[in-house]
Amino acid sequence: MGARRLGRELALQMLYATDLNPGNEHSSLPREEEGSKTQYESLDFAEELVKGVTEHRAAIDDLLTAKSKNWSLARMARVDLSILRIAIFELLFRSDIPKNVTINEAIEVAKKFGTEDSSSFINGILDEIAAGLSAKK
Repeated sequence: MGARRLGRELALQMLYATDLNPGNEHSSLPREEEGSKTQYESLDFAEELVKGVTEHRAAIDDLLTAKSKNWSLARMARVDLSILRIAIFELLFRSDIPKNVTINEAIEVAKKFGTEDSSSFINGILDEIAAGLSAKK
């Protein structure tokens, strides 16, 4: 597994935990004394994602609400919602990550952590959002 995929999975876990326990926010992900370069890259990327989603959550949620027809945020599975927030952050604020990579990664993470329907649900919403964005790599 690549460093960024692992970073996305760690960010998902962190955002999911924070979503379930809003008053118990963590300032950073735990780091082990000894780790590989990939582990450190993954943790750094996860922290960037968590920080970005947290800072831009209102804008992310507004766009998500506008594009998720017949689905309020409260109705969405918490895992799906966290995956969508990460992917939307990447689509809006990370020009270094191609749109198709962001969408494919979100789908793969959804297959691992979500329900049987999560990947198609997430794909549909992200395709709708990506179609409305200006050209990106």
